[in-house]
Amino acid sequence: MLPGVAVRQLKKFPDERGTFTEIMRSDWSDVIRDGIVQANYSFSYPGVVRAWHRHARGQVDHFLCIGGSIKICAYDEASAEIDEIVASGESLQLVRIPGNYWHGFSVVGYSPASLIYFVNRLYDPKVPDELRRPWDDPIVIPKLINGRADDPRCGKPWDWHSVPLK
Repeated sequence: MLPGVAVRQLKKFPDERGTFTEIMRSDWSDVIRDGIVQANYSFSYPGVVRAWHRHARGQVDHFLCIGGSIKICAYDEASAEIDEIVASGESLQLVRIPGNYWHGFSVVGYSPASLIYFVNRLYDPKVPDELRRPWDDPIVIPKLINGRADDPRCGKPWDWHSVPLK
């Protein structure tokens, strides 16, 4: 993983009423290293891509897909490396993305996706901490994907819709 990117598998505790899951704890130092000051909810339709953006003033995002499935990516422009994480409401994961990486997500599968994300900086609409580039920017060309150079998608413009499996 890129430095600072972290994934924590969350545990569902089932009983006869349903399930219970802790989704954020301040003592999870593997993923929670930043004070959380705001939580947001995003609902997206199948095939939607919400990318690329990054934060220049230190915002860190913590993504939690609670319904459907998403592909989360973080791209380090300096090393041309992409971390790709598929998260779903079925197998809850809390994913930490430092804001200095270009990042975003796409909905995968045939169902809408619901995402809760926690941030360590309040959003200021007058001076947003957000730089943007098109989701299909042809200059995003990974040399490594999840630390591997043998992925057939390496060396080509990033395609959010390509499936890595044959």
